[in-house]
Amino acid sequence: MNAAEEGRMSQSGDGLHTPGFLSWRKLQLSRAKLKASSKTSALLSGFAMVAMVEVQLSNDTKVPESMLIAFAVCTTLLVAVHMLALMISTCILPNIDAVCNMHSISLVHESPHERLHWYIETAWAFSTLLGLLLFLCEIAILCWVKFYDFSKVAAWTACILLIPVLIIFLAFAIHFYRSLVSHKYEVTASGIRELELLKEQIEAGDLEGRSNGINNLLSSTQVV
Repeated sequence: MNAAEEGRMSQSGDGLHTPGFLSWRKLQLSRAKLKASSKTSALLSGFAMVAMVEVQLSNDTKVPESMLIAFAVCTTLLVAVHMLALMISTCILPNIDAVCNMHSISLVHESPHERLHWYIETAWAFSTLLGLLLFLCEIAILCWVKFYDFSKVAAWTACILLIPVLIIFLAFAIHFYRSLVSHKYEVTASGIRELELLKEQIEAGDLEGRSNGINNLLSSTQVV
């Protein structure tokens, strides 16, 4: 966020710690997720379609039918998952961009990012987690379909190389989501502590005001 945008936002009367600014941050995060999801889905689904079209199979191929079925199923699921993520991103992103381009926190309630939060998270999960897992499986199956008739060693080599990559990918995904959940928990706990502290200050101020009122009342009674 540049200085001009911050200036326009400050003129609208919203500070950095108000609910409006928090909603604006969620809006920007949803926008970034949808943009990344649309780009990733379009790229990987295109690769999957090219792989299916360009693979060459002869009539006397020795590739097992079960492997061909697995290749067809994995490719279909890969394209379908990424197309679903791309459709969600394409439908929601223009509405969010229209509000973001106004550069005003006061208009954040006009964005559908809060109401369509689960759709945005679904597109993000399909494009990054499920879609990438299917893409790795697609590479392994494609190597078998492509090299089965020529060299099984090449197919096994590709699968062996993909196993540590898949393990690292899953480990990073689990670590990332756990860190994200932990961060959200810490932020929520900090907000709750701030609210409790504010409540205690308000209650202390009310008690002090009541005690001052009682003392003034007693003093006036004694004077009379």
